[in-house]
Amino acid sequence: MEDIIKLRAKAKSLEPLIRIGKNGLTDSAVAEIRLLISKRQMIKVKMLEAFFSGKDKKELAKEIAEKTNSLLVEAIGNVAVLHKK
Repeated sequence: MEDIIKLRAKAKSLEPLIRIGKNGLTDSAVAEIRLLISKRQMIKVKMLEAFFSGKDKKELAKEIAEKTNSLLVEAIGNVAVLHKK
């Protein structure tokens, strides 16, 4: 639990590196997220309205984390923070 708090504090200064829009969570988007996480350990992903319209944002954030084999640190609004050691 303490680690999550530290990760959330670190995430405050990050800018979203990936934007997921109307094409959804494609294989190439998953591959790009995996690549960025392997380089940086923690990234922010911005979900555009075309992606989540009518769906639960937290569930979509969990789906992104599962598909990229990463930890969902937090999901606030349209932004998800992912981490991988």
